[in-house]
Amino acid sequence: MPAPSRGFTLIELVITVAIVGILASAAVPLAEVMVKRNQEQELRAALREIRGALDAYKRAADEGRVEKKADATGYPPTLDALVQGVPDVKSTTRQRIYFLRRLPRDPMSADDAAPPAATWGKRAYASPPDAPREGADVFDVFSVSAAVGLNGVPYREW
Repeated sequence: MPAPSRGFTLIELVITVAIVGILASAAVPLAEVMVKRNQEQELRAALREIRGALDAYKRAADEGRVEKKADATGYPPTLDALVQGVPDVKSTTRQRIYFLRRLPRDPMSADDAAPPAATWGKRAYASPPDAPREGADVFDVFSVSAAVGLNGVPYREW
């Protein structure tokens, strides 16, 4: 009597491959959504960090700790000034005040070679909120990405 064969039939293998294919096709879109969600969390954190530093710079200027011209708004002239620091005019040793350790990059920016400050859109204090443009200071930052977030709001408006 021949020994019973130990293996899978062709039908069993085809059904197994089909089930694995269906599971993989469902997992790929979920992975893409997770990657986008992580980028959005990075964008929110970076915007919060930079905006907090801009507000701290303005507060220091209003307190007289940062040198400010009479016609200036009190906001930093560039984003790099937040990292490079400014002399504390109230300090006898002229210590520098730093507002950021490093400037985060826009996670939605495709240009990895550009310096971090160049990846952000900047709005001057004198520009209107619906048509932001650069000027003598940096009042706010925004993403220059044309993409739309998972919530349906363009990243530019975050």
